[in-house]
Amino acid sequence: MKEKRTGFTTRMGAIAATVGSAVGLGNIWRFPYQAGENGGGAYILVYLICILLLGVPIIMSEFIIGRSTHKSMKGAIEELTPGSPFKLFAYVGVFGAVLICGYYSVVCGWVIEYLWTSADGTLLGHTPEQYSSIFTNFIGSPQRCVIWTILFMVLNFLVLSRGIKNGIERIANIMMPLLFVLLIVFCVNSLMLPGSSKGMEFLFNVDFGNLGWEGVVDAMGQAFMSLSLGVTCLITYSSYFNDDSKLMKDAVTISALDTLVAILSGIVIFPAVFSFGLEPGAGPKLIFEILPTIFQQMPGGTIWAVLFFVLLFFASITSTISLSEIPITFLIDEYKISRGKALIITAVLMTAIAVVSALSFSVLSDVKLLDRNIFDFLDYVGPNFFMLLGGLVTAIYVGWILNKDVVHDQLTNGGMHRSRFVQPYIIFCLRYIAPIAIILIFLYYVGVI
Repeated sequence: MKEKRTGFTTRMGAIAATVGSAVGLGNIWRFPYQAGENGGGAYILVYLICILLLGVPIIMSEFIIGRSTHKSMKGAIEELTPGSPFKLFAYVGVFGAVLICGYYSVVCGWVIEYLWTSADGTLLGHTPEQYSSIFTNFIGSPQRCVIWTILFMVLNFLVLSRGIKNGIERIANIMMPLLFVLLIVFCVNSLMLPGSSKGMEFLFNVDFGNLGWEGVVDAMGQAFMSLSLGVTCLITYSSYFNDDSKLMKDAVTISALDTLVAILSGIVIFPAVFSFGLEPGAGPKLIFEILPTIFQQMPGGTIWAVLFFVLLFFASITSTISLSEIPITFLIDEYKISRGKALIITAVLMTAIAVVSALSFSVLSDVKLLDRNIFDFLDYVGPNFFMLLGGLVTAIYVGWILNKDVVHDQLTNGGMHRSRFVQPYIIFCLRYIAPIAIILIFLYYVGVI
C-alpha cells in the first residue's frame, strides 16, 4: 500500500535540508582553490554571475516540476505533459544519484577515519611527508576503507529511515546551523593567525589577467555542481514543499547560503595555509594531508582537528541524505511500495557500489574503466554526464515544453504574488543561457574544447 505523502513542516526545515543537499565537500576545497588559482575576486565575480544566470534558473526549473505535482520527476512529467518522452530522463537522475552517492560515500568514510584519529590523538604529530604516506596507506587498506564506508552508509540510512519530518528535516535543522557556527569560529581563528593576509589576498585579489577561458568554464561547472543540479535532487525535495512556499525566494536563499559556505571555507583554509608557509593543494591532498600539518602547529590543535572533521561530516552526510532520497522517493511513487522497502533496496544498491569504490584503491586497483580506477571513473561520469545531462533536459523541458501557465502558477503561488520580471528572466535563461552553458561545460570536461 502506498504510504501517505508527508512534507517539510516548516520553511526553515525545507531550506536547511535543501541547503544541506547543496553544501558538500566540494564547497570546502574545490571552490576556494579554484578561486585562488583563477584570479581570486575575478573568479568569484564570474561565479556569482553564473549562479544568477545558470544556478537559480535551473533550481527554479526543478522546484516548479516537483512542487507543482508533489511527485518525483517521472510521475511529475507524466502528470504535467502526458505521453512526453522526457519522463524517461527520470532514470538518468535516479541512476546518477545512486552512482554519485556510491563513490562519494567513500570520501565520507575517509572523513570519519580522520575524525576518529583526531579524537583519539593519533592524527597529529607527523611530518608533511608522513601525512602523505598515512593517507596513501589508509586508502590502500581494504578493511579500514570498507568498514568506515559501511559505517557512514549505516548512519546515512538511519537518518532516512526516520522519514522526511523526523529524519531529514530534523537532522538538517541541527547540522546546518552548527556547520555555519563552526565555519565562523574557524574563520575568526584563521584571520588571527600571523601572515593570514597572504591567504586572503590569494582568495580575493581581483586579477582578471589570471582568469582565462578555463577559469570561466570552471566557474560555470562549479556553480552547476555545487548546487546539486541535474540529478532531480531538488525536484525530489521540492515535491515535499508546502504549497505556500515562495519558490524564487527559496532558490535565491539556497544559492546565497551555498555560496557563503564556499567563501567562508576559503577564509578558513587559505589564511592558515599561507600562515604556516604551505602550498595550497586541491582535493584530498588539501583536506587529508595539508590541513593536519596545520592543526598540529596550532595551539589546541587536536580540538581544531576534531571540530574541522565534524564540520566535514555535517557537510558530507547532508549531501548523501539528499542523494539517497532520490531513488527512495522514486521507488515509492512509481512502484507503490512502502518507504521501508524502498529504503532497503536503495541502501543495498548504494552500499554495494560504495564498497566496490572503496576497494578501487587496493584489491580492485587493477580494474580500469576509461583508464581510471572504479572510484575515479564514477567521479568522472557522475558529474560530467549524469548531472549535466539531467540539468540540460530539465532546462529544456521547463523552458520550451512545459505549459507556461504552470510556471506562472508556481512562481506566483496561484496568482498571490507578482512575477512580472521573474518569469521572463527564468524562461530566457532556461531556453538559451543554461543549455549553451551546460554544453560548453560538458565539452570542456571531456576535452573537446
